[in-house]
Amino acid sequence: MSQKNETTILALALLLTVGIVGGGFWWFSNNGAKIGNNIIPNQQPGNNSSLQDRISFGEKSFTQGDISPVKKEGIQAIATKSYDKAIANFTAALKLNRNDPEALIFLNNARIGSSKSYTIVASVPFGTDPNAALEILRGIAQAQNQVNSSGGIKGVPLRVGIANDDDNPEIAKQIASTLVSNSEVLGVVGPNTSDSTLGAGTIYTSGQLVAISPTSTSVKISNFSRYVFRTVPSDFTAARSLANYMVRTLQKKNAVVFFNSQSNYSQSLKSEFVSSVSLEGGQVASEFDLSKADFSAARSVEQATKQGAEVLMLAANTETLDKALQVIQINQKKLTLLAGDDVYTAKTLEIGREQAVGMVLAVPWHIDSDPKSDFPQKSRQLWGGDVSWRSALSYDATVALIAALERNPTRDGVQQALLSSDFSATGASGTIRFLASGDRNASVQLVKIVPGSRSRTGYDFEPVR
Repeated sequence: MSQKNETTILALALLLTVGIVGGGFWWFSNNGAKIGNNIIPNQQPGNNSSLQDRISFGEKSFTQGDISPVKKEGIQAIATKSYDKAIANFTAALKLNRNDPEALIFLNNARIGSSKSYTIVASVPFGTDPNAALEILRGIAQAQNQVNSSGGIKGVPLRVGIANDDDNPEIAKQIASTLVSNSEVLGVVGPNTSDSTLGAGTIYTSGQLVAISPTSTSVKISNFSRYVFRTVPSDFTAARSLANYMVRTLQKKNAVVFFNSQSNYSQSLKSEFVSSVSLEGGQVASEFDLSKADFSAARSVEQATKQGAEVLMLAANTETLDKALQVIQINQKKLTLLAGDDVYTAKTLEIGREQAVGMVLAVPWHIDSDPKSDFPQKSRQLWGGDVSWRSALSYDATVALIAALERNPTRDGVQQALLSSDFSATGASGTIRFLASGDRNASVQLVKIVPGSRSRTGYDFEPVR
């Protein structure tokens, strides 16, 4: 490909990237509501935010962009313990923007007021990955709303706090220390990335506070701690499924991998894929590090083609997604595309478009994968649209904590319940049970990008049957 053509394609990709407003759902914008001409800007804490500014039970909002005046009034009301006013405000805010999980969590917290409750906290990356944060919070909010609407945990409601960790391991550690020192906190959902989970996990372990990550897939988390669990399958499972599909279904044996050497998740998925392809009788001819300053999508694809590669495997993480999307554009559908779950975003559909059609991704769950589950219908009723795997697995993490709290509402009790051989709970993605390693014995779902209208981008993810 000529330098001129490469420049044109990359410029187009960059313009599309800048122009996109991603949604927590594939198609929902996360912008604040507008009332007449009155838009209230919401201050977003940055990396220098104090820990006090990073944790909220309703007295501050982490939603980026603008928030409606009525939601802001609800935040002010809950901060002054004017709970009846807060309830009215958050109820009105949800009528304006029904897919706002932060508002639903704050509403349920306001309903609890000063009454006795059991407390858990979500550790999410609002500052750096707001869409992922909202997807995770949708699952947590749905589980909280569900249990509190049905009488609570043996009569005691569930209170949920939100901590903004920016997907930064050091900040996640500081938040973990704060949560460990607060005896009211009985469990944590999160963190999001494997790096943050491994970092904060040491603090949760020393403080004997359970953390269940719905999204951290690195193989290093297996047997990492008896206080760190996850509802998402590990990269070992995802890599085996992709390698099996590549060699046995597609009948292709030569691949190259794109990954980020600075990401624990990306490194883990890449290594597991290389091993799995080898076990299937194939080979990975080259590995391309997306994090390198001199990375060139055009040069990498050209080299892969010269080496006889038939498959491009994108083990990109959130930070290197844009470079992975450049690879998709440069490839022009010539070589088969495979990818991990971090590539499962609205942005991939929006920018990849026709060039991404046919790409197969390994994800933990898809809304159409289990026709017997009632979770898709309930989530659609609550949020007004489809939710992602991040919401489903966050729902499962919260349901697991609720089930453990029903057995014994103490920190030790929660940990012992989750490790018990007879523990089980029913989640969005089936039965929830944990192995002694902290892992959940679950499979992944392969999905393919196809033309479609559900996501409102012109393209959709659908299960590979």
